[in-house]
Amino acid sequence: MEERIIFAGFGGQGVLSMGLIITYAGMFEGKNVSWTPSYGPEMRGGTAYCNVTVSDEEVGSPIITEATSVVVMNRPSLDKYESYVIPGGKLFINTSLVDRKAEREDIEVYEIPANDIANELGNLKIANMVMLGAFIEATKVVKMGTVLKALPEVFGKGKEHLMPINEKALNRGAELVKSLITTKK
Repeated sequence: MEERIIFAGFGGQGVLSMGLIITYAGMFEGKNVSWTPSYGPEMRGGTAYCNVTVSDEEVGSPIITEATSVVVMNRPSLDKYESYVIPGGKLFINTSLVDRKAEREDIEVYEIPANDIANELGNLKIANMVMLGAFIEATKVVKMGTVLKALPEVFGKGKEHLMPINEKALNRGAELVKSLITTKK
C-alpha cells in the first residue's frame, strides 16, 4: 500500500495541518511516511500545499507528481492539482469555495461542502477537519482512532479543549462520504 496525497488550499485553511495529522497517524500505525510542506508567500493567502506519502514500503521521494489522492480546499488548488491525480485516483473538492466541477472522468470525485458543515458545527476553522474526515473514510489510509491520537501531537498541549469539535468535524466528513458511497451504489 502506498498513498501519495497532495493537500492544497489558501494559507490559513489548515492544509499543512491535515497533512501533518495523516503523517503522525501513519507513524503511529508503523507505516513509512513523508511530509513535505510548502512555505513562503503561500502562508499569506496564496495557495499552500503539502505532499504526504504513507506507505508499507520505504518512501522513495517526498515530491509527488502523480498523486493517488488530491484534497483541494479552494478553486486555484483545483485548477492546479486536478491533473496530478492518477487515473482511478481520488479528488476531494471543498464545494463551499470551489465554483466548478472536476473536469476528469477517470477519477473518483468527492464533493464535500466543508465550510458549510463547519459553519453548521459553529466554527469555520474546522472545515479542514471535515475534509480530513471525508478523506480518511474514502481512502482508509489510516484509522480514525489513530487520527484522534495524532491531533494533540499536531495541535500541541493546551488545545485539548478543541478535541471534541475537531472529532465532531472528522465524523461529519466521514458520515458524508459514507452516504455518498451508499448513494453511488
